[in-house]
Parts: sequence; C-alpha cells; structure tokens
Amino acid sequence: LLPEQVTLGGLEDECVSNMSCGCRHTLVVTEEGEVYSWGLGRFGVLGRSYTDFTYNNDIGMVVPEGEAGQVQGLAVRPPPMPAAQIDAAVEAANADGVNDLINSLDALNLTLDDPSDQCYPVVIDSLKGFRAVGVCAGHRHSMVLDENGGLYTFGSGASGALGHGDLLGQEFPVKVLEFEKNNIRIHQMSAGVDISMAVSTTGHVYAWGKATDGRIGLGLGRNEITIPRLVDMGEEKFKAVDVECGYVHSIIIGLDGSVYQCGGVGTDGKDDGQQYLDTEEGTRPGEFVAIEC
Repeated sequence: LLPEQVTLGGLEDECVSNMSCGCRHTLVVTEEGEVYSWGLGRFGVLGRSYTDFTYNNDIGMVVPEGEAGQVQGLAVRPPPMPAAQIDAAVEAANADGVNDLINSLDALNLTLDDPSDQCYPVVIDSLKGFRAVGVCAGHRHSMVLDENGGLYTFGSGASGALGHGDLLGQEFPVKVLEFEKNNIRIHQMSAGVDISMAVSTTGHVYAWGKATDGRIGLGLGRNEITIPRLVDMGEEKFKAVDVECGYVHSIIIGLDGSVYQCGGVGTDGKDDGQQYLDTEEGTRPGEFVAIEC
C-alpha cells in the first residue's frame, strides 16, 4: 500500500529521466536513453518480446471483442501442472497464510510457476542504437521520442492511433514516417485512448486517431485519421509547447500560457462541453476553444 522502489530488471542501477503510465503498462527512459517497459503486454504496448502468462487450461479463453485490424489476446495453453505439484504449492501457501495470493492467481488464470517477464522492467532491444528522450504510454498504444525529434509508435492501431496510414497494430516500435518525410521534428507528444497528438519543434500541433466528437481538434465530428494532420489553431502566430490527450478530449498549451481544449467533456465550469460541438453557436465540430481565465 506504500511506495516501493522498483528493483527488478536492473532498473535500480539506472537513473530515470522520464516516465509514463498507461492503462496497465509503464514506460521509462534512463539518462543513457534506454527505454524500459513492463505491465500487461496486450496489443504490443510493451514494444518487445516477452514470455506470456501461463493460463489455466480449463478456463483459458479467447477475448472476442475488438476493433478492425486488432489481434486480440489469446490464452496460452501450456502443459498443465502435475496434480502433485499443485497440491504441494497450495499446501505450502496455506502453511504460510497466503491464501489471498492463491485466490488472486486463480482469478487471473495464472499458475504458481508463471514464467512471464511482462511485469518487471525490460529494455526494449529494438530501440538500441539511438538515444530516447521521452515516452508516453496511452490506453493501448505507446510512443517514444528520440533525441533527433523522431517519433516511434507501437501497440494497438485502432482508429489509426499509431499514425502509420492503417489500422494495424505493431508489436515493436515503428517510426512515424509522415514526420520524417516532411522534415518535421517532434518536441512533445501524448497518447490517449486511440488518439495521438504531437507538438513539433516549431510549435505546430499534429493529431491523428479517433476523431469522433472532435476530440483531437481537426474540425471533424466522425472519422479515423491514420496519418498525422496539422491542427488549425485559428491563429497564424500561435505556438504550442505542450499537448495532452485524454479519453474524449484533449488540451493544448500555448507558448503564451494560453489553454485550448477540444472534445466532448467540459473542464471550464460548463456542464459537459457539448455546447462546443453545436455548429449553430458558430463553432465547428472538433474546433479548439480557448479557455478564458
């Protein structure tokens, strides 16, 4: 119940400079530019190979729900533990008074000798060779920024959230080529729930992913944006310094300290933000609205 230092995977010997928590996974960057990941690896959010959980054969199942282009979790079916081994483990646990642990493992369909390396920090090997300076863990996709302003994404490609021009998921980091071919260097980025945004070194804002209800500020009520698009802030001289994606809304911070919001949730004292989606009031669906302080 209290904070505990992470000492597995060699992270205790590293100096962490940046970190991010997603839905059920974590990413950190060390001062040397290495990226570590751990947590639930569904959709490829860890960006690396890992040993999957060992599931109970009797209750292993395929998760049926999902969106186009997404490979859902398939319960692994390894050889079952020998009955004698199970009995011995349970007896030992009872003697130590850790029945709660046994019940928790059962609820997760995990065996007592689970070999998974999902849940402790491991370096993302495919990112070796360049120095990372930032990470962002979203709901079911992840982002990594290198020292040269290159952006890499991986995990679920639902709604085009990875920015690679399709809806496919990626198990390993893939560079967003739209930025590279247009010589755009990224300064800051954010991954939300199937939405992504980034700020370039010139202060421009780019968005892609699920555009429903205008949550990424592209002036669209409904659509799936699979390649980063420039966000029209309505002011030619506007320069952004930060952006943050949530579930159904997003926020942009300007160089002058101004705050812009977009999407279907109210955060400025209004009821729920739906008034900003009403075109009769002169605002386009998905248009960013400045918050007056």
